[in-house]
Amino acid sequence: MTTTGEDTTTAQAGPWWWARWRSAALDVSLAFVSAVECGAEGMRFAGDAGIPTAAGIVFGVLAGSALLFRRKWPIAVVLVSIAITPAQMGYLMGIVGLYTLAASELPRRIIGSLAGMSLVGMLIVMFVRVRQDMARGTLDLGDWFVPFASITTAVGMTAPPLLLGLYVGARRRLMESLRERADSLERELQLLAERAEERAEWARNEERTRIAREMHDVVAHRVSLMVVHAAALQAVARKDPEKAVKNAALVGDMGRQALTELREMLGVLRSGDGLDRRERSAVPLAAVGFAAAAAASRAVDEAEGPCLSDVDELIGQSAAAGMVVDLSVEGDTRSYAGEIEQTAYRVVQEALTNVHKHAAGAKTHVRLAHRMSEIAMQVENEPPPEVPSQASARLPSGGNGLVGMKERVTALGGVFVSGPTEAGGFRVSAVIPAA
Repeated sequence: MTTTGEDTTTAQAGPWWWARWRSAALDVSLAFVSAVECGAEGMRFAGDAGIPTAAGIVFGVLAGSALLFRRKWPIAVVLVSIAITPAQMGYLMGIVGLYTLAASELPRRIIGSLAGMSLVGMLIVMFVRVRQDMARGTLDLGDWFVPFASITTAVGMTAPPLLLGLYVGARRRLMESLRERADSLERELQLLAERAEERAEWARNEERTRIAREMHDVVAHRVSLMVVHAAALQAVARKDPEKAVKNAALVGDMGRQALTELREMLGVLRSGDGLDRRERSAVPLAAVGFAAAAAASRAVDEAEGPCLSDVDELIGQSAAAGMVVDLSVEGDTRSYAGEIEQTAYRVVQEALTNVHKHAAGAKTHVRLAHRMSEIAMQVENEPPPEVPSQASARLPSGGNGLVGMKERVTALGGVFVSGPTEAGGFRVSAVIPAA
């Protein structure tokens, strides 16, 4: 976890304007040394100026103590050091003040102006002082030494702290920028993690719905036909034993087919999970959930599902259950993508299942139309007979058949319409793009 600048300041808050106690201790120490230096130099200044020595010492101590405020008012500290430069005091305050000023967030023109003033002031003072020393005979050198010593001293007292302060300030701003960037990246990572969890949850819900839809399509039709045949078997068991035996065989065949389809689907779902235990331990939980849902989705897609060529067999099963089904095909029969053919088959299958459930004995018309850029299907049943046939049975309805069909068709960009007809029957229509 990256600690932000605000957290650091809060955790290490110092007294007054200092961010840390260590910074306060450093400034107090520098101010004390500066006050001692200026107080000592104030004694000489008092002798040269003809004022009481105590006044010179007090003036020097007060001026040197201004270094205590270098972090809060760096401009004032530099101005004080420039002001006392003619008295030949405050050298430490000038150096530290320039460093603090250069490292601050002040505009470069202000820093340059004050540094130039300090350089000029130091140059003039050193020029006068060296000439006085040479005039007294303390220094016996050529005239070239005066400007050389003045320029060298002024530049040496000004340039190093100025350059060091600029470097430290730039480095401090760079570190702050990197810290802010790290905080921003951390927030982005947290948002991405939250979005990944949301996507994983969405994928799990979508796959749960899809698997439930597949189970419904596989089981509902077979079980509905089994119930219809069981009802017919019950009705003719005593009157027509041969037909009862035939219906019992059909019930057994449909039950075995339903179990086979369920085993195939569950087997594909189990083998389609492409994450072993080692991979699960190496990735976050949200990623595992999303990957597992994606693997399950691929498994369902790769499963060998029904296709349009199986519609004849589907209608034959309904006819064997006592339903009168009329199939008509328009256009040139051709193959489509597996998902398109499976969806078309499931629509016809679920529509026939609904006829078994809600309109047993009604004549049903199934129409398939192969068009240039789409495939259309329609399942329409006539009104059921007023007197229910003996083969009818009470079949429960979960109310999810039409919803599942619509979800399948719209997921492929198609159109699904269902509703009662004027004649009292029911019609299910769907159009799916061929591409």
